[in-house]
Amino acid sequence: MKETRQAEHLPISQLHPFEGHPFQVQDNEEMDALVESIQAGGILTPLMVRPLEGKVNAYEVISGHRRLHAAIKAGMETVPAFITPMNRDAAAIALVDSNLHREHILPSEKAFAYKLKMEALNRQGQRTDLTLSQVATKLDTATQIGAMQGESRDKVFRYIRLTNLIPEILQKVDEGQIALTPAVELSYLTQQEQQDLLETMECEDCTPSLSQAVQLKKLSQAGALDVDTIVTLMSQPKANQAEKISFRVNDLRKFFPKSYDTTQIQETILKLLNDYQKRRQREQSR
Repeated sequence: MKETRQAEHLPISQLHPFEGHPFQVQDNEEMDALVESIQAGGILTPLMVRPLEGKVNAYEVISGHRRLHAAIKAGMETVPAFITPMNRDAAAIALVDSNLHREHILPSEKAFAYKLKMEALNRQGQRTDLTLSQVATKLDTATQIGAMQGESRDKVFRYIRLTNLIPEILQKVDEGQIALTPAVELSYLTQQEQQDLLETMECEDCTPSLSQAVQLKKLSQAGALDVDTIVTLMSQPKANQAEKISFRVNDLRKFFPKSYDTTQIQETILKLLNDYQKRRQREQSR
C-alpha cells in the first residue's frame, strides 16, 4: 500500500518567499476570492517548502506564494505545507514548473521564470551558457524549457532578453503597449538609452513600432544613439498609424461624479456614444 505523505502545519512566521520569485502576487479580485475561500474552508492544497540551509525552523516557499499571501490576509497563523528537502537549483526548477501552467502569465513573469530555470539547469551541468548563437542539442536547456510550454528555443531566448529591459518599459510589455518582438530589440539598448526612450514615449505619447525598435538597436550598437536621435526617430509617423482624439482627464471630470476613476469615465463615454448612435439610427429609419 502506497504511503500518503502528511502535511505539517507551519507557523507563517517561519516561512520565507523564494528569493528572486518571478511570479507576481497581486492584491486583486482573484486574491480577494482566494481569501474568502480560505476563510470559509481553509487551505485545501498544502504549500511546498524546503528547509533553509543553515537556519533552524526556517523554510523557503517553493509552491504556494499566493496561498501564503491570502492566508496572511485572512489572519491565519499557520498553514499546511509539505516539507521537501532540496537544494536551491532543484527548488527553482520546481517553482517554475509549478507556476507555468497558470492560465494568465505576464511576459515579465515568463521572462524571469525561463531565466531562473535555465540558470538552475545550467548549474546542474545540462547546458553551458545563455547565448542565442549556440546550435541546438539534445541537452539544450532552451529546447527543453520550450518543449514543456509548446514554444521554440528561440522564443525562450527572446523572453529571457526581456529581463534586460528597465522595469518601466517591461511594464509596458506586460500591459500590451509594446509587443514581444520590438521589446526584444529594445532590450539591446543601454539602461540610459532605455530611460531616454521612456521619457520620449511619455512626452510624445507613443510606443516604438518594430521598425523603429530595430533602428534604435542599430543606432545603439553603432554608438550613435542619443536623446535627440531618439526624439527624432520616435516623432516619425508609423505606417498605417491611426488617428486618435485625446482629452485631458481634468477637462472631463466636471461631467462625472467625483468618485469615478478614468476607466469608469471611459466606459460611460463609450456607452453614451453607443446610445446616441442607436437613437440616430432609429430616427433615420422612421
